[in-house]
Amino acid sequence: MDHDQNFKNLIIDYPLDALALFAEAEAPHFDQAANITPIRQQQLKDVLGGRYRELDVPLLVEWPNGEREALLFVLEEESVSRNFSIHRLAHYCLDLAQMFATNRVVPVVIFLGDASQDKQLVLAGDRGTYLTFHYLYAALAQMPWQQYENSDNLVACLNLPNMRYQPEERIDVHAKAFRGLMRLEPDIGRQTKYLDFIDIYTNLSDNELQRYQEKYPEEVKKMTSFSQRYEQQGIEKGIQQGMQQGMQQGMQQGEAAMLLLLVETKFGSPSAQTIKRIETADSQTLLLWSKRIIAANSLNDIWH
Repeated sequence: MDHDQNFKNLIIDYPLDALALFAEAEAPHFDQAANITPIRQQQLKDVLGGRYRELDVPLLVEWPNGEREALLFVLEEESVSRNFSIHRLAHYCLDLAQMFATNRVVPVVIFLGDASQDKQLVLAGDRGTYLTFHYLYAALAQMPWQQYENSDNLVACLNLPNMRYQPEERIDVHAKAFRGLMRLEPDIGRQTKYLDFIDIYTNLSDNELQRYQEKYPEEVKKMTSFSQRYEQQGIEKGIQQGMQQGMQQGMQQGEAAMLLLLVETKFGSPSAQTIKRIETADSQTLLLWSKRIIAANSLNDIWH
């Protein structure tokens, strides 16, 4: 399972909610005027080269009125805490600080399990401390799910399955996460996308699915309904695209037939090569050739 990509998608889709949940100490002062922009991957690759980490998510927070200096958040997801390296994170933050010519950098680590023991890095000698580094973190498995079950933060609702709960509460966690998704996300495409997210991280067993259907029939009905609606929208979109393509193809065929008739009238029966050339040309080219044939003395005058 690609946890890194799942969380990268989540953060990019809902950056304000992500910062409010994962970087709570820095986020309370944000307002709707703040502009949150994910840093483009290519921009990072060009500058950082081999030190670029594709699945880290740097977010630049700016205020259009200039009342506050921009903040750069560096979010890293770790599904296994022992894989976390505070040295690597510190190095990456220093790279980004240099790249953006700022010291306003906030490192944030999202642990799916327990938090790492390495919460602070200190470089020191016998007489002094010369560099200290620490980061904000959210250890989802240590966060009680009941605290967020009615939250207006969509990222919190979607992560209820990753929070702390008793095994017998698993189906309730799924139902609450689904209700939060339906309440806070109006877009059916994203509803489908993040229902998958909830399903993946709840991971209900067959027995739990049976109990879920018995305890939450309305939620099951809604899930079935919007999934069918989304599928129908996809079918209708495909039909519409097919009709449009068919109309365009029909117009092209009609234009080709008309040009072939003009060629035959003016220069006699066209060769197989000429027929193929005309039938495979696009509409714009056929229009150009149809204009040229009026004054053409030979086929070459049409092509060139």
